[in-house]
Amino acid sequence: MPQKPDKWSKEVTEHDHPFALPPGIFKSADPDVIAAALQHSAEDPKRGTHDAYRTAMSMLDFYINRAGKNLSDSDRVALEKAKTALRKRFGRTDA
Repeated sequence: MPQKPDKWSKEVTEHDHPFALPPGIFKSADPDVIAAALQHSAEDPKRGTHDAYRTAMSMLDFYINRAGKNLSDSDRVALEKAKTALRKRFGRTDA
């Protein structure tokens, strides 16, 4: 039987460099700390992104989606609040 190809998320997890994200940042209980780290990483000139806000929000959404049911309620609340903090940091009011 042919081997199943790896999922794209595995490829991203193993090969997409998170740049300046400190280890365990998504476990922080402080949404502002999470948002600041994501903003710093997304705005890194080496990343070469055209829209740092979208990059930061994508990193956060990717983590939330990959954690899925394994994410505790308190962690999920902190991460959802980090979305709001990111919007404020980038001067965005869009949801």
